Formats: sequence, C-alpha cells, structure tokens
Amino acid sequence: MIGIGGSTTEKELAKIKPWVTNIQPIQKEEFEERVKKATTLLNEQRVKAMYLHAGTNLYYFTGTRWNSSERMVGAILYADGSLEYIAPKFEEGTILDFMLVEGKVRCWEEHESPYDLFLNLLKEKGIKSGTILIDEATPFFISNGIQKLTKDYAFEDAKSITATCRMIKSSNEIAIIQRAMDITLEVQKAVARILYVGISTEEVTNFINEAHKHYGIPSGSYFCIVLFGVDSSFPHGVKTPKALEENEVVLVDTGCMLHDYISDITRTYVFGTPTEQQRAIWDIEKETQLAAFNAAQLGKKCADIDNASRMVLESHNLGPDYKLPGLPHRTGHGIGLDIHEWPYIVRNDHTLLKPGMCFSNEPMICVPDAFGIRHEDHIYMTEDGPKWFTKPMESIDNPFGI
Repeated sequence: MIGIGGSTTEKELAKIKPWVTNIQPIQKEEFEERVKKATTLLNEQRVKAMYLHAGTNLYYFTGTRWNSSERMVGAILYADGSLEYIAPKFEEGTILDFMLVEGKVRCWEEHESPYDLFLNLLKEKGIKSGTILIDEATPFFISNGIQKLTKDYAFEDAKSITATCRMIKSSNEIAIIQRAMDITLEVQKAVARILYVGISTEEVTNFINEAHKHYGIPSGSYFCIVLFGVDSSFPHGVKTPKALEENEVVLVDTGCMLHDYISDITRTYVFGTPTEQQRAIWDIEKETQLAAFNAAQLGKKCADIDNASRMVLESHNLGPDYKLPGLPHRTGHGIGLDIHEWPYIVRNDHTLLKPGMCFSNEPMICVPDAFGIRHEDHIYMTEDGPKWFTKPMESIDNPFGI
C-alpha cells in the first residue's frame, strides 16, 4: 500500500514545521459587522432584543470568549445595535478584559437573581412586551428561570439570527478553516506512515495530538477517533479499541482548532492487502462522496445532497434509508466555531445552499461485524458552486494520491 507504514513517530514529528504563522484571527471590525448584520435581522423580524449566552454564539457576535457554566453570563443585543453584558459582579473585571465589542457590563451579586436583572434591563430599555430571542444554546435552567418570572414577553429561539449569520462564512473564516484542514490532512498522511502491526489506538492518538502541536496548534487535536478492523463499523468508536492487525481497515477521524475554527477529516484505508469486499465498499464510498459533492449546487437544498448519497448506495443494494449495510447517519454537517453546526446535510434540512456555507461530506458505509469505510472531506460553497477544502482520497491502493 502506497504511503502506509514504513516510518516512525520520531521521524515524522522531526519533519514537521509550523504552518500557522501567516494566518490571522478574526479582527474586531468583522465582529462589529456581525453585530450590524444581526441588528438588521432583528429589525426585519421586528424583534426588540436577543440574548447571547456564553459560548460560541457570544464569541461569534462579540469576540468575547467565555465558557458556559452554572452562572448566567452573556450579552443582550438590542435592535438599536447596543450591547449590554450580564455577569456576576466578581467577574466584571475579567469580562472587561475579554471584551472585544464594547458594551456596558451589568452585574448581579451571588445571592441575587440574574433573571431579574435580565428582565429589568429590558424594562430600562423601554421594552415592556414583544418577542425576545434566546440563544438556542442557552441552558434550560436559565431560559426557564427567566420565563417563570414574567408573562410579558414571547420568548423564541434565536436560531433565525444565529444560524442565519453563522452559516455564511466570510473569506477570513474560510481562510482559517482552510489552513486548519490543510494541517489535519498532513497529520493524516503522517499517521498512515507510522502504522505497524500491533500499534495501539492510544499510540496513534498521542501521535496525532503531538503532530498537530508541531504544526503550530498549541491545543493539539480537538478530537480524535482511531479504529481498526471490526471496530471501524461503529461510526464513533467502541469502549475498548483493539490493536492493529495485518490486512485490517484503519479509520482515523480527527481535527484541530485554529483561531477558534475547527478542522475535521476522516481517512479510511487498509493496512496490508485489501479483500474484495473491502475494495468494493471503499470504491462505493468514493462514488457516493462524489455524488454528494455534485449534488451540492447553489439553490438546491441540503436534503438533496443526502438524497443523492442514498440513491448511489441503493443502486449498490445498500440500505435503504439507514439500514445496514449502508449509511446509518446523515451525509454531513456544517462546521465553523462548532464542529457540528448549521447547515445539516440530512433529508429534513431544506435550507437552500448559498455561497459561504461550509459542511462535511461523509456518507459512511457500515458493514456490521466486519468494518466501516468513511471518507470525510469538507465543502465550501462559492459563487461558482462547491469547492473542496481538501482533496478526497485517491484509491484504496494509493489513498493519499502519492
């Protein structure tokens, strides 16, 4: 097998040089543009305010990094474009330090109710009724805590704004994702070279983490799934993964985070000599992935891509639907600040494809009690149609096209 085995962890790590020095994070001006776009949408929808909870939505619009916890921390974006941050009083200084897009910090003490504070801020702004959007990632205890205190407002999911904005990536976002994908693809190639009979999934996982660090990603791997043989028939792994044996399927799914944006690539091949069944399923997977790519056309629905995948599989007597052997899950998912975000490439997502959308193409084929084959590359939509972030796998004999 070309590009599989023959090297060592030490040799591969020694080859790597950092790749991130010329890639810039999102700048303040772009965060401010995001706030303007959200404000426009608020006014179009005749909504007076939107709550953004700590996490990726708060970061996307304000540039403020803060993890969700048992305490209410977030920001209210009003229809006039102003922001007010909500935080515990003892965190005020830290919020000011992390803040990028300016706004007042309104605080609550530990014995006080942040939900009362939230409602009082709306009233101070002259908002005594109407629709208020709540970040869809807000924990239930917060949204429930607010709603139990009032019947003056109609609280609705903020996805109409958060998803609408985040689904369409800017050129800067795409550039960051592209570099993260490029790095992870090189790590995937190096992984294949260090394999040997008896290697454990732990050793491979540790190498992947270190390789990402060597490329300039301080946090290493964002996630890592390494599966050999029959374990690869379980899309997200098993409790006790086995070591590698000769002529087994190898499935490696991993990614990293660069300037808060995530890569995600799966490579599947055989260590040794492929069986007829392994070769046949591998080739069908490649055909299915290409059909999904070709179906990703501007103005078409996300569902159309998923349907295209399943039509190919059914033509090879796989499936139908989610039955095995076949594809047990959706064809793909959006990617950005979250590894899974809008749009979703599944039959019930009727979102129309537009330039700037980024999503995975991974119509995995699972053969129970045998193996699974998943080719996962990502697509970004341009004015001219779909483009690959990374080149898909070449062939089972030369998976990386060396």
